Amino acid sequence: MKATLMYKSGDVRVVEVDEPTLQEPTDAIIRVTYACVCGSDLHPYHDLGDTPEGRRMGHEAIGVVERIGDAVTTLDVGDTVIVPFAWSDNTCAFCRDGMTTNCVHGGFFDGASSATQAEKLLVPQADGTAVAIPAGTDEALMPSLLTLSDVYLTGYHAAVRGDVAPGKTVAVIGDGAVGLSAVLAAKQLGAETVILMGRHQSRTDLGREFGATHVVAERGDEGVAKVLELTGGEGVHVVLEAVGHMPAYEQAYGIVRPGGTISRVGVPQYEDAPVGFTSLFGKNATLTGGPATVRAYLEAAIPQVLDGTIDPGRVFDRTLPLDEIAEAYRLMDQREALKVLIRP
Repeated sequence: MKATLMYKSGDVRVVEVDEPTLQEPTDAIIRVTYACVCGSDLHPYHDLGDTPEGRRMGHEAIGVVERIGDAVTTLDVGDTVIVPFAWSDNTCAFCRDGMTTNCVHGGFFDGASSATQAEKLLVPQADGTAVAIPAGTDEALMPSLLTLSDVYLTGYHAAVRGDVAPGKTVAVIGDGAVGLSAVLAAKQLGAETVILMGRHQSRTDLGREFGATHVVAERGDEGVAKVLELTGGEGVHVVLEAVGHMPAYEQAYGIVRPGGTISRVGVPQYEDAPVGFTSLFGKNATLTGGPATVRAYLEAAIPQVLDGTIDPGRVFDRTLPLDEIAEAYRLMDQREALKVLIRP
């Protein structure tokens, strides 16, 4: 079968690899019908060292179940399923607390032996991981359903961890697909004011359609000053940080109001972050966030897509075949595309 491997920064190839086989009775194998490139895939695209064996890429997928292990009871061959970016048994102590990305039997697809930018995918812990889409679902809804494997529910996770609620003022840092998803999620959770901090108009225009009430294009100290001006000098109740770089974090603690919350879902590209008096401590601010617990939200989110309550698939602005995935990476890296849908 064909699969995407990255051999070093900027070197993405589609190559022939062995088809997956069932390894455990809890496994399933799916034929991937929809995949995509994530903003977090650009991190290794920028800095992966020489990897002669190649790194398997991709962690978002919809597909059709082709084989199931003897212990799989919730899926049938032929089901169309959403596969989150992390697998989990959905029964361990952490899963029962909603922390499915910390499952004791779990793991992450990206960089693993089985990844989603491929024609087929081995899904460990299939009963606890994959969720079936109702038979007969309109194909036009598949892009939005695909966002439930990661991008929309990552934005939603940021909003949930940040305790977004009616009457609150929220700032979203980042106008990528996760940032725009966070805008949509904040609006769904009732935020009164949603300030989107981004400088690419085609993206911030979509952000306004998703629910942003204000757009701040300025960065750094200027961006902080603009948000403080918009909030009467108080700052915002919740900051949803969807970038992962230090300047975004510094912006976040500059605009959060005393007693407020910063919720980070941009994968941090730094190890040390200020938490002292001039950043978090002096404001009694809360820092939260982390890898989105997508599996914990899936059952509730699917009906919202099916009934039209949300349309997060609008973040996809290009579609390419698997054979052209290197171009998908280039388009996203050069900001010529927001998020690219891949059809294996």
